Amino acid sequence: MKSFDITIPVLNEEDTLEQNVKTLHAFIRQHFPAHKQWRIVIADNGSTDRTREIAGALSEEIPEVQLVSVPSRGVGLALKTSWGQSDADLVGYMDLDLATDLTHFLEAYQALEEQDYDVVYGSRLHARSKVINRPFKREVASRVFNWLLKAYLGVRFSDGMCGFKFLKRSVYPELNRLGAQNDGWFFSTELLTVAEWKKLKIYELPVTWTDDTSSSKVKILPLAKKYIRSMIELKKKKP
Repeated sequence: MKSFDITIPVLNEEDTLEQNVKTLHAFIRQHFPAHKQWRIVIADNGSTDRTREIAGALSEEIPEVQLVSVPSRGVGLALKTSWGQSDADLVGYMDLDLATDLTHFLEAYQALEEQDYDVVYGSRLHARSKVINRPFKREVASRVFNWLLKAYLGVRFSDGMCGFKFLKRSVYPELNRLGAQNDGWFFSTELLTVAEWKKLKIYELPVTWTDDTSSSKVKILPLAKKYIRSMIELKKKKP
């Protein structure tokens, strides 16, 4: 059985952190009772509320929970910091809101551990996916962004933005070296893009995904501008 780290990037999440981490912990413990095999890593992005205090308390209470302090803000930086310190066989992340149904982690683990895939990503745009409670404008923005990725970067994956990705830790350093370097949200898209360039074995996982609009901090227009600039920079690195 392969060991794994699940990283949860957080920024000012005092209201939901304890409840959702404990929900995730209970699910993983149910299916992976050998506790030394896995960890939940809370990667704090410089929170200014009680997030870090709560995360620290959780790490004291639950042996499988670890707090990693990230020097500055950015989801990509949080993941790079966490994965760079990991010694697990598999690494990956999911959003704190647990929007992707947790049962999909079992499928992701099986694809990496038993089917020898290198990277697994959740897709909300797969024909068999079920997306619940998503506002129309966010659905349109997601489809437009993924269309731009295919048109501009020539990628084949269907959903570069879904916050549910797992990979063999052994492939991460090369992906990072070749272009998965962004400190922000675009990092997860870079992972898939560079993995395609490297012709790694990638598994597309249709998911049930429930949008939690009450907790979303995403602003579509500013994020779109950042993504387009990042796409231009990434294309320069294409071999």
